[in-house]
Amino acid sequence: MTEGVEVGMDDVSVASAPVSRPRVSGDREQELLEAAIEVLREVGYDRLTFDAVAAAARASKATLYRRWPHKSDLVIDALALFIGCPADQDPDTGSLRGDLIAQACAVGGLDDEAVMQTWSALLPVIHREPEMARGIHERFIAPKLKAARAVFESARSRGELGPDADLDTLVMILPAMSVHETLLSGRRPGPDRIADFVDTVVLPACAATVTDPASHG
Repeated sequence: MTEGVEVGMDDVSVASAPVSRPRVSGDREQELLEAAIEVLREVGYDRLTFDAVAAAARASKATLYRRWPHKSDLVIDALALFIGCPADQDPDTGSLRGDLIAQACAVGGLDDEAVMQTWSALLPVIHREPEMARGIHERFIAPKLKAARAVFESARSRGELGPDADLDTLVMILPAMSVHETLLSGRRPGPDRIADFVDTVVLPACAATVTDPASHG
C-alpha cells in the first residue's frame, strides 16, 4: 500500500519557510538510499515504508519526506547506487566472451546479489505502476543496457558480429536469462551459470549474424 504524506504542525511551519528546510545531501543521502535498498530487498516494494527506512538509517521519517515526497521517488533515486559501478565500465578483455562474463560478474552486474534482489523486488511493481516503470527504466535499465551495448559494439568492430547484427536484441539475452533464473530459483545465477548462458546461447546467436563467405561460394 502506497504511503501518504503525514503532516504535523512542525511540518506545516517548515513548509511555510522553504529556505530554512533542512536538506539531505552527501554521505547522509547515500546512507538513506542504501537503507532504502536494504529494506526493499528484505520486504519488497509493497511492504516498504518510510518508518522502516528511517529505522534502518537511524533517521527521522520527516527527513525522508522532506527529500522524497513518495516512496516511489525514494526507490527510484536509490537505483542510482547501482549506476556507474564496475559493471558499467568497459572490461576490454579483447573478446566478446571475456567482456560479457567480466561485465556480468563485476560489482553492480548480473552476479551482484544486491542488484538481482532489488530487481526481483521491483518486477511486480512495474506492471501496475506506469510512472514507476518509467523511472526504473530511465534510472536503472537504460544505463545498464547502454553499458552492455558498448561491449557488443566493440565485438562488432572486431568482426565477432555481423555489421547488421540486431544489437538491441542481442544485448537483452544475458540479462533476460539471468533475471528469469533468479526469479525461478530465488538466487542469482553465479559466474559458472552466466558463463553457460554466454557459451550456449549468447555467442551462438552472435555467430549467426556473421556471414560465412563459404555459403556464397
